[in-house]
Amino acid sequence: MARGADLEPEHHMLPMLLFLAVVLGLFLRKLNAEERVQLVHKIIDLSRTGIAVARRYATQTPPGCDDFYAALRTRTKRTLVTPVIVVASVTIYVLMANSGSGLNEQLVLDWGGSLGPRTTNGEWWRLWTAMFVHWGLLHLIADVAGLAQTGRLVERLVGPVAFAFVFVAAGLIAGLRELSVHPVAVTAGMSGAIFGIYGLLLATCAWGWRSPLTVPFAVLKTIWPGAAVFFVYHVAADGFFTQSMSWGLAVGLACGGILAFGIGAHKPLVRPLCASMAATLAIIVVFAAPLRGMADVTREMSSVIELETRTAAAYDAEVVRFRKGRQTAEALAGMAEAIAADVRATRDSLASITNVPPEHQPVVNDALEYLRLRENSWRLRVEGLRAGRMQTLREAERVESAAKTLFVEVEKLKSGKVEK
Repeated sequence: MARGADLEPEHHMLPMLLFLAVVLGLFLRKLNAEERVQLVHKIIDLSRTGIAVARRYATQTPPGCDDFYAALRTRTKRTLVTPVIVVASVTIYVLMANSGSGLNEQLVLDWGGSLGPRTTNGEWWRLWTAMFVHWGLLHLIADVAGLAQTGRLVERLVGPVAFAFVFVAAGLIAGLRELSVHPVAVTAGMSGAIFGIYGLLLATCAWGWRSPLTVPFAVLKTIWPGAAVFFVYHVAADGFFTQSMSWGLAVGLACGGILAFGIGAHKPLVRPLCASMAATLAIIVVFAAPLRGMADVTREMSSVIELETRTAAAYDAEVVRFRKGRQTAEALAGMAEAIAADVRATRDSLASITNVPPEHQPVVNDALEYLRLRENSWRLRVEGLRAGRMQTLREAERVESAAKTLFVEVEKLKSGKVEK
C-alpha cells in the first residue's frame, strides 16, 4: 500500500470520532453515578459476550465439516507461518506506536517501509520488511482480519512451505509493482501478499473440486467476515482493485495453478515447488532490474539548499565588511566569482543524474533553472563590482529574486510538501 501519512483513513475519521466523543460526553452528563456504574457493567458484559462469540465462531467446526477438518489435520497438523506473520506484524506495530513519535512517513520508512530511491539503491530488503509495517491500527486490523482465518485454512491445505512461498512471492512482486507506479511514495502493508493467498485459495478450490479435500461452502462462510473487513478497508483506502490487489491475486492464481494440481491427493510436490521458486526469483530479478539506481532527488535538493544557505550567508557577511571599509570591491568580486563556479558545478552535477522518478522531474527542472539564474546573478554581481556599475548590480538583484522564487519549490521537496 503506497500512501503518505496524510492519506491515512484514521485522519479522515477524526471529525466523526470527535463528533461521537461529544455526543457520548453529553449522554454521560445526563446520567447519575449509579446509572454510570450500571452502564460500565453492561459494557463489560457485552464485551465478554462478544469475545466468547468470536472465539466460538473462530474455533467451532461448521456442521457437516468434521471429515474435512479431520483430513486437514492429517495433512498439516498445525499452522506455523500464519501465526508468525500475525505476531510479527502486531509486535512491530506496537513497537512503532510506542516509539515516541506519531505514525508518519518517516517512522514507517525507519521501520522498513519501501521508498523508490532507498529501495532501489541497495536496500532491496525493504520489499520484504515493508510487508510487516502498517500505517495505523485500522490498517493492521484489516490485514490481520484478512489473513488470520483464510491463512490458517490455506496453510493446512498446501502446507507451510508452499504457503510461505506464495505469500512472499505475491508480496514482493506486488511491492515491485507499487514501486514502479509510485516510486516516491512510502509503501507499507501486506495487502498484496494477502491477495496472493486468496488467489492460492481460489486455485486450490478449483483443483480440489470433487476430491476428499473439496473445501465445503460452510467452511468458506467462516472466513468471509475477515475477508469482508479486509476488502472494505482497502477499497475505501486505496480504491477498487489497485496494483497490489490485482498483481497479488494474479501471482497467487498463477502459483496455485501449478502447485495445487493434485491437491486433493497430496500437498504440493517438491519438484514443482522448487521450479516455481526459481521462476519467481527470475521474474523478480527481471522486474527489479529496470528500477535499479532510482535517483534520490531529495538528497540532491539538500545539496542545492546547503549551497545557497552557505554561500549567501558568507557573502552577506563580506558585504557588511565591505560597507565598513574592511573589504575591497575586488575581493568581494573574487568571492562572488568563486561562488558562481560552485553553483555551476552543482548545476552540472544535478544535470548529470539519471533515472529521476517522474514525480520529481518538475522539481529537478525548477532546481536546474534556479541554478542557472543564480549563476547569472553571481556573474552579474562580479561584473558590476569590478566595473563599478550600479545598473549591473541592480540587474543581478533582479535575476537573484527570480532565482529565489524557484528556490522555494526546491525547499518544498526537502520539507516533503511537494505533491506526489
